[in-house]
Amino acid sequence: MRRTALVTLSLAAVLLGTQPASAAAETGAGWQPAPSAPWDVAAGVRCDFPVHGEPVADQVVRRVLSTHPDGSVRRVAYRGDLVVRVTNTDTGASFDADASGSAVVEHRRDGSQLWTVHGPVLVGAGEGQSSLPRGLYIVDGVYTMDISPTGYKAVRLLHGTTDDLCARIG
Repeated sequence: MRRTALVTLSLAAVLLGTQPASAAAETGAGWQPAPSAPWDVAAGVRCDFPVHGEPVADQVVRRVLSTHPDGSVRRVAYRGDLVVRVTNTDTGASFDADASGSAVVEHRRDGSQLWTVHGPVLVGAGEGQSSLPRGLYIVDGVYTMDISPTGYKAVRLLHGTTDDLCARIG
């Protein structure tokens, strides 16, 4: 399974790893730790400068809610505290971003994902790859994010805000 803690929801947090189908069956009954890895993006990919992200608090857990007939994960829930220190590596300016939202992620057969989110999540948007302009954001509120098989992220805020992290550390 991929976890995009960055919606690079690249999600660290946008960052999803791979989980074998057998692990999905093992985690179906309970919550399991879902740690986010540190990440780096080059200048121009999200912000005009290179950025490093690293969890400074990570209590995120996940629970597999359902699987596809072959045992691969279909729906998984995430919750828990996550604070990511986002740093402009050119200047050292940083901001501790609260990405402690909860989400249910549906993994579709074609490789796309549908995120149904409540609360803040760190979302990375590439040029022309999102309904958001290129950047790094804390998207907070009630919203969905539909990630296509090609990685395009369509963020639909029902009620909420976006916080431009590139502007905060630029």
